[in-house]
Amino acid sequence: MKIIIVYNLPTDKNSADDLDVLTQVEAVKKSLIELNHSVIEFGADLNLNLFKKQIEDINPDMVFNLVEALNGTEAYMHFIPQILESKNVSFTGGTSQSLFITTNKVLTKKLFDQYNILTPKWFSTKNTFNAISFSVPCIIKPVNVDASVGLDDSSIIYAIEKLKDELNKRTEKYGECFVEEFIDGREFNISVIETKDGPLVLPIAEIRFENYPKDKPKIISYDAKWNEDTFEYHNTVRNFDFNKNDEKLLNELKKTTLEIWNKFELKGYVRVDYRVDENENIFALEINVNPCISPDSGFFAACEKYGWNYTKMVEAILSFAT
Repeated sequence: MKIIIVYNLPTDKNSADDLDVLTQVEAVKKSLIELNHSVIEFGADLNLNLFKKQIEDINPDMVFNLVEALNGTEAYMHFIPQILESKNVSFTGGTSQSLFITTNKVLTKKLFDQYNILTPKWFSTKNTFNAISFSVPCIIKPVNVDASVGLDDSSIIYAIEKLKDELNKRTEKYGECFVEEFIDGREFNISVIETKDGPLVLPIAEIRFENYPKDKPKIISYDAKWNEDTFEYHNTVRNFDFNKNDEKLLNELKKTTLEIWNKFELKGYVRVDYRVDENENIFALEINVNPCISPDSGFFAACEKYGWNYTKMVEAILSFAT
C-alpha cells in the first residue's frame, strides 16, 4: 500500500516530549517498509490546506496518523482525522470525535461522571462550583496538555489557602487548568488495541515509585517521563509482574477499561490511566487515544510483554484503520 505517515512538526527543538514524535516516525517507517509498503512522510501544522492538497495529490491508500498537536496545541489534533474522514481516506488510530473529547481532560471527566465511572473529584478554573467543598491534598493539571507537561512536586497542594494563587500561576503558564482530588495510591497504565475479536487489553502495567522519600509526591511528573538526569526518571519504574493477591484488582481494572472503551466508542489503540486507593477503589484519570508508540513507550512495552515485536504492533494498528 501507499501510506502517508502524518506527524506534527515539532515547535520546540529543546523539548524532549516535542521531539519524541520524530522517533515514532522513524520507527513506524522502518516497520512499514519491512511490511513492503511504500511510505511518504508529511509534517503537519495549521496550514491544513497544504495537508489537504498532499492528500489529493498523493491519493494514499492509507494515512498513519502520528499527530499529537498542531503548532504546539494538542487541542487541535482532531483536525487531521476530521479532514481524512471528510475525504473518506482510511487512517490509523482514533476518530476525530474521540480525540476531541479525550484531549480535553475536563470534558473526559464530565463523561466519566455521566457514565458512572469513578474519577477523582475535580473542578476547573471555568467552573468553580465544586471548589466550595474541596479538600486537600489535591493536584493541579493543565486541561489540554499531555505527556505530564506541567506536572511536578509543586502541582500537589497541601494547604487550601495556597490553592488559588498556585492555580492562577499555572493557568497563566499552561492555559486552562483543573484541580483534582489527589489519590495517594498505586498507579496503573492499561493499553488496549482493536483486533478482529474486539478490543484486546494488553498486559497491565503498574508504575512504581521506588526509593521515593516518604514526603515526596508519588506522581508521574515531567521529569519522571523525560528528564534523564533526574531522580524521578530513574526511580519511576514500569512493572508487569504481580502477585496472586492482585488478581481481583487486575480483573476489575480490565473490566473498567473495556467499559470505558465501549462507552466512549473508542477505536484503534488507546491507553487509560488509573490511580487505586488503599481500599482498592479504582479512579480513572484520563484516556489517551493514539498514545505515544515510541520504542521506549508504555504502549509498546505492553505489546512486547504480550509477545509482539514493533513491526507486529504496527501491522496490528494498520489492520484496524478507520
